[in-house]
Amino acid sequence: MFSYPAGIDVSKDSLEARVNLIDVGVSCANAEDDFPGLIGWLLLHHVGRVLLEATGGYERKVMKALQAAGLNVICINPRRAKSFSTAMGQQAKTDPIDAKSLAQFAAVLDSPNSRITSPKHDELRALVQQRENFIQQRDDDKRRLKTASCDVVKPALQSHIDYLIKAVNAIDQLIRQSANVLDHEKVERLCSVKGIGLVTAASLMAYLPELGEVGKRPIAALAGLAPYNNDSGKHIGARHIRGGRFSARRSLYMACWVVIRDQPEFQARYKALRGKGKCAKVALIACMRVLLIRLNAMLRDRTEWKEHAA
Repeated sequence: MFSYPAGIDVSKDSLEARVNLIDVGVSCANAEDDFPGLIGWLLLHHVGRVLLEATGGYERKVMKALQAAGLNVICINPRRAKSFSTAMGQQAKTDPIDAKSLAQFAAVLDSPNSRITSPKHDELRALVQQRENFIQQRDDDKRRLKTASCDVVKPALQSHIDYLIKAVNAIDQLIRQSANVLDHEKVERLCSVKGIGLVTAASLMAYLPELGEVGKRPIAALAGLAPYNNDSGKHIGARHIRGGRFSARRSLYMACWVVIRDQPEFQARYKALRGKGKCAKVALIACMRVLLIRLNAMLRDRTEWKEHAA
């Protein structure tokens, strides 16, 4: 039986669904009690694929409910949806219009379904994200402490900094436990690499669950480390990275500096690129891509990390 694509516009309190071609829609609350009714409505209209936008986490519960019901779900960056709507000449913006635009996009989008993650993976991701929030708050307060013009606020800032330091230490232990429960072998293999610590390993597992399961080109693209051509006619432009998962790329950034410092092969690669006139960030990105590809191969083939000669 033919299945229709649908789009769901997600907000904090409500969901607006539209089915492509037959142009029917429904609204419901963004609450778990209303998900069965929404799923029943989608199945009644023979929907097989559902497209929705990442909306700051408000989409996660409904996405999991749709996946559990056997629907093919794709979650995309809102910029892609906005670009499609603009390309289609859509000027007005309402929830039904956005849902209809997503349904049209779902009909032509050639993209794999979003990965179904386990509760253990969701727990690790939440812990890693909370740790990042604590680190950000701690560093912000350290800057405020240095620039505070009144001494009366300094004790409060220092007290909050001390609390956040303890909170980070406590959440580090929770991350260790959660990562080991999720995949102890993967944690050990990643941490065996000089420059990759527990937090980096856990971040890669949280933000790149595909690590060790796909090829080198897909994993580089997922992390946003794949360079794309910029050519037109006789013009050969410089290649640039774009898109991908910023959080995964960020977790590799500082780790790669340590790898470059401690491993002669990467140090030689970095210096060679700098010697060719590449700027520091370009050379670092190239090393990050090689590091990620080798980590992916190590996990995929279940082999030990090998330090190559410089």
